[in-house]
Amino acid sequence: MNPQDIMQKMQTIASDMQNKVGDAIRQSPAKDLEKNIRGLMTQGFQKLDLVTREEFDLQTQVLARTRAKLEELESKITALENKK
Repeated sequence: MNPQDIMQKMQTIASDMQNKVGDAIRQSPAKDLEKNIRGLMTQGFQKLDLVTREEFDLQTQVLARTRAKLEELESKITALENKK
């Protein structure tokens, strides 16, 4: 056998092995197990009182504006108290 034939044979064997491993993974119960675990985790998270990142960021912005307004009002009250 010449080197090209050997390389071709090795590539064929590697390709066959890759296809067989891929088929085995697709048909394995591990895929079903992963799907079931994801479903259980989703149900568990839904029972918790969680918010999305978008909701959290929005509330952070609201809190920052409220804090700024509060500081503004506190300084106005202090200024009014100092006038007396």
